[in-house]
Amino acid sequence: MTGKERMLKTLRFEEPDRPPHFEVMFELEKEAFGLEFPDRNAWKSCSASEKSAMINSCMTIYEKIVERYSWDALAVFWPWSDPDGVIAAKKTFGEDILIGSIVGNTIWSIENISDWTEFSIMLMEQPEQIHAVAEQKTQAALATIDPLIDAGADFIHLVNDVAFNAGPFISPAQFSEFITPYLARQVAHIRQRGAIPFVHSDGNITPLLDDYLSLGAACFQSVDPMAGMDIAETKKHCHGKMALMGNVQCDILQEGPDEAIRESALYCLEHAAAGGGYIFSTSNTIYPGMPLRNYEYMLEVFHEFNVKKNNHEKCRAAKPQPNSTTNQH
Repeated sequence: MTGKERMLKTLRFEEPDRPPHFEVMFELEKEAFGLEFPDRNAWKSCSASEKSAMINSCMTIYEKIVERYSWDALAVFWPWSDPDGVIAAKKTFGEDILIGSIVGNTIWSIENISDWTEFSIMLMEQPEQIHAVAEQKTQAALATIDPLIDAGADFIHLVNDVAFNAGPFISPAQFSEFITPYLARQVAHIRQRGAIPFVHSDGNITPLLDDYLSLGAACFQSVDPMAGMDIAETKKHCHGKMALMGNVQCDILQEGPDEAIRESALYCLEHAAAGGGYIFSTSNTIYPGMPLRNYEYMLEVFHEFNVKKNNHEKCRAAKPQPNSTTNQH
């Protein structure tokens, strides 16, 4: 089974040969391979030839990541939201894995509010302005999404943080008015264009879960355990409607110990993998400063789980079945 086939099967809520795995970003390339992605600021001012060389260097690193860590998908994160990156990734990987791109700042969200007092006043006294900005963001998002799909992106990952550990950044009623309709349009547009919509938020989105289910997104990524989101309970609520990705706790991956990493990884696998609809990953990304050996240990646990499950299934298949005629008289 190819990585792409594995991803598509789990997104259909069918159980693949093993849960698929990838990470939204991997930024430990120097520690892992002795190579470095181009500086994120270099893309803004590079020439066409420089950009081509930078994309090639990214593909070299992506190939190493996918091979070493058996990724089943890649959300091209450098260059960010760039069709040329998608084209290069499709050329590099073909149909072996699912290829996507990341688009951020598509709705009102925590990361794009600089003046919270002003935002609060607008929310209460100028709701029409909140809607106007939301419309602008949606139009900008659609203008970014279309070239990525034209370039061959299999999926688009819409990343917007709308919750803190304590809960949503606005009330659920306000979210339903000012966020859900616009995000739903973006998700619907991605589907209409033939691609797969993923959505992301850190924090505790449990009070917003029904809104997220109403979007029609294929997968929600993060399922933030540091904010108290339980993958078992979330899957019960979402299974058959929206797949889940994540929930291996990032602060544990940062600090350890191994026993805690094992416990977090196994909790996700044991409570979310059955029946498809789950992509194994951390609750955020593989970010700078995270010990590489901790991520690799997480994958050791993942491999052990898959081997044990596979052996169990082989034993069940090999076990003789009772002969229905044995007890007949």
